[in-house]
Amino acid sequence: MSTEILINAAYILSAGLFIFGLKLLSHPATSRKGNAVSAIGMFVAVVVTLLHKDIINYQWIIAGIIIGGAVGAVFAKRVEMTAMPELVSLFNGFGGLASLAVGWTSVIELGNPSVAESLVANLSEASHSGSNTSLMLAISYLSILIGGVTFSGSVIAWAKLGERMTTGAITFAGQQFVNIALLVAFVVVGYLLVQEPANPTWIYVAIGIAVAFGILAVIPIGGADMPVVISLLNSYSGVAATAAGFAIGNNILIVAGLLVGASGIILTNIMCKAMNRSLMNVLLSGFSAPAGKAEKIEGEIKSLTPEDAYYVLEAAQSVLVVPGYGMAVAQAQHAVKELQELMEKNGAEMVFGIHPVAGRMPGHMNVLLAEADVSYDLLMEMDAVNPRMETFDVAIVIGANDVVNPAAKEMKGCPIYGMPVIEVERARTVFVLKRSANAGFAGVDNPLFFRENTRMIYGDAKETLNTVIREFGDS
Repeated sequence: MSTEILINAAYILSAGLFIFGLKLLSHPATSRKGNAVSAIGMFVAVVVTLLHKDIINYQWIIAGIIIGGAVGAVFAKRVEMTAMPELVSLFNGFGGLASLAVGWTSVIELGNPSVAESLVANLSEASHSGSNTSLMLAISYLSILIGGVTFSGSVIAWAKLGERMTTGAITFAGQQFVNIALLVAFVVVGYLLVQEPANPTWIYVAIGIAVAFGILAVIPIGGADMPVVISLLNSYSGVAATAAGFAIGNNILIVAGLLVGASGIILTNIMCKAMNRSLMNVLLSGFSAPAGKAEKIEGEIKSLTPEDAYYVLEAAQSVLVVPGYGMAVAQAQHAVKELQELMEKNGAEMVFGIHPVAGRMPGHMNVLLAEADVSYDLLMEMDAVNPRMETFDVAIVIGANDVVNPAAKEMKGCPIYGMPVIEVERARTVFVLKRSANAGFAGVDNPLFFRENTRMIYGDAKETLNTVIREFGDS
């Protein structure tokens, strides 16, 4: 059996492990196993590639693996759940940066005629014509562009998620024309690069254009849309990897990139539907004028102590919990789990309503509750809880704001207008656990706080829940 057949067989095995791992990742109960299976697939692909390629010196490769692995392990171990969306965004950016580097080196090699002939021969058995070299240059150029856009866009998303910069939309006069000019420059520089691959100037210009476009594409998108942006950038990183795979003629990199790109765009589409918006509306929302002026909310906010909240919960038969980013900040997921067990012992039902864009990344709340071993069967989607909202004696909103905000249905001028929300205001009683009555990540005031059946319980959510739990223990 030839070496080439063994290598392709190993790549097929890796691809199968990637697909099986993705399948396992679709359910919290098997997600860890899916992560491990996918990691094994990537390990096989990397080892086979390193053994197959004519590598002169392994020292830099080994050093990169050790340094990168150590940095990744430290980051993954130390990251708080509140910072997980930011870390995911950075991972997307690093993936884009790696693809940019692969495209860059591929262009440099193709600029050398003797190397270009060898590379084209590896990619195709066709004649070594200039058109084949031009095609590979164009693909390498795409890898640089998409990788650069992914990297800079992910860094902006990271900064917005961590509130290192304003979370609102950033726009300026003539922004559309600047973006159009950059798109035209994409085409022009690409043509010049194909014509003069040995001229390094076009590579640097291409990188500059890509980085600038990534920044300008993300800054006009508001904080409420960041989960969609993360998912889309994840897809971009996959497309960049696919282009890089074509550029160097590596089949498994092409397959892995396609899997990431396809899954990312599917998730993006699902989240856009959950927000009742098109992808173009999300991407161009910063350029459009608001639909109208938001109404001013007037009324009185009624507060409640955790001790008084206990008496209401003790008598409740059906309770809904709607978690949000504030629960991650307070690290209250374990207290929520303990409360759920106490409510169950008290003969009451307690379930969790999960909005598709709750938190700062796709699946943020699912991961958070899974960490506390909350049964997946207790997690209900928005479309499942809204029809039965009137049957809940108490709806507990923990740190969520935008995903339960009635303004999405009532205030035409606000950024989240039209987005489906969990309609907790229809429950008999609503407890809102927050440190203050300030607006959420989207910057929209919440009329829910002023409803007659709503009671605000101010303070740290974890401390509030622990106080309620102690009251159950003392009773």
